[in-house]
Amino acid sequence: MSDLAAGKDELRDTDLSDAELSARLAKTWGTARGIIGALSTVDHKIIGRRYIFTAIFFLFLGGLAAIVMRLQLARPENQLIGPDLYNQIFTMHGTTMMFLFGVPIGEAFAVYLVPLMVGTRNIAFPRLNAYSYYVYLAGGLMVWFAFMLNTGPDAGWFSYVPLSGPENAPGKRVDFWAQMITFTEVSGLAVAVQVIVTVFKQRAPGMTLDRIPLFVWAELINAFIIVFSLPAVVTASAMLMMDRLVGTHFFNPAEGGDALLYQHLFWFFGHPEVYIIFIPATGWVSAIVVTFSRRQAFGYLPLVLSMISVGFLSFGLWVHHMFTTGLPQLGASFFTASSMLIAIPNGIQIFCWIATLWDGRPVFRTPLLFVIGFFFIFVLGGLSGIMLASVPLDTQVHDTYFVVAHFHYVLIGGNVFPLLGAVYYWFPKFTGRMMSERLGKWNFWLAFVGFNLAFFPMHITGLMGMPRRVYTYQPEMGWSTYNLLSTIGALVLFVSFVVFLYNMIASARRGPLAGDNPWDAGTLEWATASPPPPQNFNRIPFVINREPLWAEREKLPVATGLAVEKRELVVTTISEARADLRESSPEPSIWPLLAAIATTIAFVGSIFTPWAVVWGGLLVAFTLVGWFWPKNNKEDEA
Repeated sequence: MSDLAAGKDELRDTDLSDAELSARLAKTWGTARGIIGALSTVDHKIIGRRYIFTAIFFLFLGGLAAIVMRLQLARPENQLIGPDLYNQIFTMHGTTMMFLFGVPIGEAFAVYLVPLMVGTRNIAFPRLNAYSYYVYLAGGLMVWFAFMLNTGPDAGWFSYVPLSGPENAPGKRVDFWAQMITFTEVSGLAVAVQVIVTVFKQRAPGMTLDRIPLFVWAELINAFIIVFSLPAVVTASAMLMMDRLVGTHFFNPAEGGDALLYQHLFWFFGHPEVYIIFIPATGWVSAIVVTFSRRQAFGYLPLVLSMISVGFLSFGLWVHHMFTTGLPQLGASFFTASSMLIAIPNGIQIFCWIATLWDGRPVFRTPLLFVIGFFFIFVLGGLSGIMLASVPLDTQVHDTYFVVAHFHYVLIGGNVFPLLGAVYYWFPKFTGRMMSERLGKWNFWLAFVGFNLAFFPMHITGLMGMPRRVYTYQPEMGWSTYNLLSTIGALVLFVSFVVFLYNMIASARRGPLAGDNPWDAGTLEWATASPPPPQNFNRIPFVINREPLWAEREKLPVATGLAVEKRELVVTTISEARADLRESSPEPSIWPLLAAIATTIAFVGSIFTPWAVVWGGLLVAFTLVGWFWPKNNKEDEA
């Protein structure tokens, strides 16, 4: 037991029995009842749950959009929907999946799990965490409300110029897309900063760099990719908005602008985004593989270095999305090489996971089934990715359904399958109840069969020349059978998600009680109750092993000396995680919500008038003053 030496007059965690300490800490760290209490909360678990539910809600909306598209394409010359609505739907599908589900879901899990896995009581900057969630929610709802009013964006999820410029896209559809980007990226950057600070400065004493869980490494690397890549797309969308709203000509070649500049800025973010979606999934896979293999990860260091390598290399691939734009051949050769190079660290990760399973005693529960499915699907997606890295082949199949098949194998295989496994794995921690194994297996096999039936035929239709983003086709093209198979597969895949949703709802209400550690896992989130109390841990764990619960099965060592009657946590050094000082943690506040509302007014208003930036900026400044104004509470006294 390590003593952190609090002040003499403060009630410390060493002065109380376990039961009394737990009750007092729950009161200190708890969220007040009522609507104001719920809207003011800064508890990372409550906000994390909201993030996860919201991201999954948007996943279902994006999935419904995909079903409508597939029904339209099920047979040639179908008249289910017209071209204008089809354009809006495929744009909403891509936008929702990439910006409102793909990026936020990884951060959502980080918000909930990283503080628990590093052994602290809350995430860093918890009020900023609350603000980021409200901004994300507002941006997502805004663009879907616009769609329901027939003002949904219709220029594709990347909104290329000149198609999205003022000359070719009058009205407000593209403006809603561009401003939605601003909403979600502000939110994403805020969470990334919180994760970096939490991992570097709030780890439990003893959790040195080589004892950090692989999931936490994945979220840390992901946060750095977000910090360096998102400003590029924010810049692109802001310049697009200025072209459209105030008459600049950044992307207008007729006035000295450059349309390709938009593509460079977008894909400098867009390709790392693939790894922003994938890298958190590697963390989920690592956690599940280790737990269900009953052994520590094979190749911990190569796994960490592989994730870091993928993070670096992800910034050197963006031009392979632009091979058909007439770039110099030398540049194309460089990006071909770098695109193939990234297969090496990804291959190392696959090897280490399989080696861990091979040398362990695998238990094939539902979370592990989804990981096995991930291996199969993601490797197939990676193989078609290597094919697309070749300039001649990419030129032939550019903008065909071959590309659609490839990126769905990578993104659904590399994110959604691990996500489903992660939900089954951590659901007991979130709710205190187990999900149904029987429904879980139905969920897995329906998803696996449905996915491959939906997307594998697209490789063939793509090679046959079927272009993306067409709302119908002629029967003479020979694509009918493959499209019908894809539609049937999409419906089966959707049914699997209905089973998943039913399993979650039914299990949350009537599932068997889980206990603290139902999987006999080794990381710290399983050391506390399910669901965790407001304070996460009664006493801060002291870590002496990479899998602390396996190393200390009788009783986990703890660090003591923190105050009980005010929110206080331990700050540790970056590499050795030595206890450095005690730091207060912010209390609940309504100001993050008010600041998010002010931000929403400014962003939405700026779609209609540039002056909204000025007046909205003043409103945001007012809320920030209220947010940071000293209030003479325990937090200010620390």
